[in-house]
Amino acid sequence: MTVSFNSIPSNLAVPLFWAEMDNSQANTLTATAKPSLIVGHKLNSTPAAVGQLRRILSLDAAIAYYGRGSMLARMAAAYFASDPFGELWAIAVGEPTGVAATGTLTITGPATASGTLTLYIGGQRVQVAVLSGDTATVIAAAVASAVNAATDLPVTATSSAGVVTLTARHVGLLGNDIRIIANYRGVQGGEATPTGLSLAIAQMSGGSGVPTFTATVAAMADNEFDFIAWPFADTASLDTIGTEMGETSGRWSWSRQIYGVVYGARRDSLGSHVTFGLARNDPRVSCWAAETNHPTPPWEIAASYAARNAAYIRIHAARPTQTGALDAVLPPLPSDRWTLTEQQSLLTSGLACGYVTNGVQRITRAVTTYRTNALGQPDNSYQDSETLHTAAYVLRTLRLRITGKYARHLLASDGTRVAPGVPVVTPAVLRAELIAAYDELEAAGYVENADLFAKYLVVERNATNPNRVDVLFPPDYINQLRIFAVLNQFRLQYPANA
Repeated sequence: MTVSFNSIPSNLAVPLFWAEMDNSQANTLTATAKPSLIVGHKLNSTPAAVGQLRRILSLDAAIAYYGRGSMLARMAAAYFASDPFGELWAIAVGEPTGVAATGTLTITGPATASGTLTLYIGGQRVQVAVLSGDTATVIAAAVASAVNAATDLPVTATSSAGVVTLTARHVGLLGNDIRIIANYRGVQGGEATPTGLSLAIAQMSGGSGVPTFTATVAAMADNEFDFIAWPFADTASLDTIGTEMGETSGRWSWSRQIYGVVYGARRDSLGSHVTFGLARNDPRVSCWAAETNHPTPPWEIAASYAARNAAYIRIHAARPTQTGALDAVLPPLPSDRWTLTEQQSLLTSGLACGYVTNGVQRITRAVTTYRTNALGQPDNSYQDSETLHTAAYVLRTLRLRITGKYARHLLASDGTRVAPGVPVVTPAVLRAELIAAYDELEAAGYVENADLFAKYLVVERNATNPNRVDVLFPPDYINQLRIFAVLNQFRLQYPANA
């Protein structure tokens, strides 16, 4: 038997006992899901640089880096609510050239009874004490003061003659998605406009401008992020991140093998959502369709959506994330929620969506925007984001196994007579290794049909490059239980002779 050493030289003359370490057969770890990334705006007064990748260890750290009330601080809060133990990174995006969105709250009074005025701005509650006899001007000033005191809000406020003007903290189109709602929980929740007052709300609008992401993509570099919260759902922004995630030179290409899925969100009407979804076709982007009057801003939905998927996928990459709770998301009111028919329309248009049970926003299905192949024909191969995570897990498992065991082996054809102990591998040995790995993946619930996999697996030495092995790897990824259909063919009474 010939034992092959990596370090001890064969001509060593110095006695006596020498030992080297070889861990190629000792690794028992499996592939794991990689960190998460949130992308958004910071306040201009904060120390974090635009286009800088930072590890976020806590919400306090996010606030210190990006500013209280900033998009990134609020995204971090939403993320940690659903995935408190996840590894989170962030990149600040520069604000675009444009205009900050504004909205108004016009108060008519005076109040004829004392009470509490309750507002929800961007899903966060603001309460103002109102005394009998308070005029509209006094109440508006109190509202503006309360808004500015709530420094986590995504807006600032001014007041004049009974009118409160809210201005988004960030310039850009997304400011239009900050909703203003009065008495969200209603009388049963202890929220009602004080007697004598009336409110007229003009929702946030006028925000314009979309950022550029050259510095963002550069900061991502080749760092692995399996869950990317991307709140910019306009066409140009999604095209940019779509290219970065692509199979040609992007994160899913053979040359980078970084992988990951983008989780975004947008707020719009059903018809506009469907039109938007049908115009997209990216297998690596899952975009949440929020209701028109959804109280939570899309950037916080995106962060919470990414976090819930991360928390579940990290446990098992193939298990469906449906029913997962978006813990930091204030759901839409019952009258504003998507119906079953509307959810069907969204899902078949390539947009993810949610439903609400017991006041908790949950995932209906984490579909991607992919619907058709390169010829425009229907294709469901990348319909669900879990398929992407399963593929990444399987490929990383194989990479870990092959590079760990055979990184410095010799390559010979099948049948070559080599003494035991010589670090030589053949196509047959590699084939057996892949079959063994597949069996383990099947036992762990990532793939199925191991016998058919072995039948169609091809491992061969390249015909022109003697140093290369080519593999046709045909996994059958395990599926998810999506539909349980029952035909309740009842009887009032089975016949006596049945």
